Amino acid sequence: MMKPLRLVFMGSDGIALPLLEWLVGEGSAWATVIAVYTQPDRAVGRGQKVQANAIKMWALSRGLPVFQPEKVTEETRVELAGLNADVSLVMAYGHILKDAFIAAPRLGTLNLHASILPKYRGASPIQTAVANGEKETGVSLMRILRKLDAGPVADVERVAIEPRDTTLEIEGKLAGACVPLLKRTLPKLAEGTLVFVEQDEARATFCRKLAKEDGALDFNQPAAVIAARVNGLFPWPACSVEIGGQVVKLGLAEVAAEGAGSGDGSSVSDIGSRPEAGAPGEVIGADAEGLLVATGGGAVRLLRLQRPGGKMLVAAEFLRGFTVAAGTRIESRALPVLVGSQPFPYKK
Repeated sequence: MMKPLRLVFMGSDGIALPLLEWLVGEGSAWATVIAVYTQPDRAVGRGQKVQANAIKMWALSRGLPVFQPEKVTEETRVELAGLNADVSLVMAYGHILKDAFIAAPRLGTLNLHASILPKYRGASPIQTAVANGEKETGVSLMRILRKLDAGPVADVERVAIEPRDTTLEIEGKLAGACVPLLKRTLPKLAEGTLVFVEQDEARATFCRKLAKEDGALDFNQPAAVIAARVNGLFPWPACSVEIGGQVVKLGLAEVAAEGAGSGDGSSVSDIGSRPEAGAPGEVIGADAEGLLVATGGGAVRLLRLQRPGGKMLVAAEFLRGFTVAAGTRIESRALPVLVGSQPFPYKK
C-alpha cells in the first residue's frame, strides 16, 4: 500500500467538517491531514464577540497546527512550502490564492467547489443554484487556477434539490457529498492516475457575492420563480415582503399546483388559472400549510414566515398571531440578477 499523502486543508466554513472527519478516519489510508489554514478569528453575532470558526475549533481538537493569515503573502508561501505537503485541499477558504502558493505542494492545490462546473462559478454557488430553480447541484473536485473556478475537473458528486429544500438542506447534502467524492478520487491521486478534464468555457455561468438587497420578490414572475428564490436565499440574506406595514421574512415556499395535494390532504383547485384568483401579489387565502399569494403564473404557498423580533414559524402558527386577510396586496420589487455569462465585478 502506498504511503498516505501529506495533505494541508484550507477552509473556513463548517460545510467541510464531514470531509475532515472522514479524512482522519477511513480517509487516513490515503491522506494524512498535517495542517489547517483558515480565516482569522472574526467578530460574529449581535454581540460582535470575536470567535474562532468551526474549522479552527475542529483542528485544535485534533491537535493540528492552525495557520490564519490575514493575507496570502510570500511569507505565507514559504511557510506552506516548509510543511512539505503533497497536496493542498481547499473548500470555502475565502482567500484569493497566488500561483506560487497554489504550486507550493508537490501535487499542487485542489478545490472542492459547490456546483456542477462549469455552472455557477463564483461566490454563491449553493444559494444561486437553489434560487435559480435547478433540480440538482453537486461538488466538483478541480485544480485551482487564477482564473475564477476555471480549473480542470476530476470528478463530480451530484445531489438532488427537492421542492422544499432551502440552502440549509442543500449545504448539508453537499457536505455529505464530499465524502464519496474524495473516497473515489484520493486513491487515484495518490497513485498518480487521477485524470482532470478541461471545462467547457461556452457553458460557464457565474454567480456573485450576495447582499441584503437580494431578498426582493417580484410577484409578477411565475410561482416557481418566487418559490425558488425564497428557498435559495434562506437563511441569508432571506427574502422579505411588507405586509400591513411590517417587514415579514420568508423561510420556505412552494408552488401551489392546480389540484395538487399539499401533503396533508388539503388541496388548491385552479389557483392562479382564473382571473378571480387574484392579481400578482394579492393574498388569495390560506390552506393547512401556507399563505397563498397569486403570481404572474400560478400561486405560491408561503410555508414559513417571521415577523420583526419574532421566530421563524410555520404558516399556520404565524397566522394565528398575524392576521393576513384575503385581498391583501403585497408590493413587488424587481428580482436582482444572480447569474451572468461573465464574472460579476468584485465588491467587498
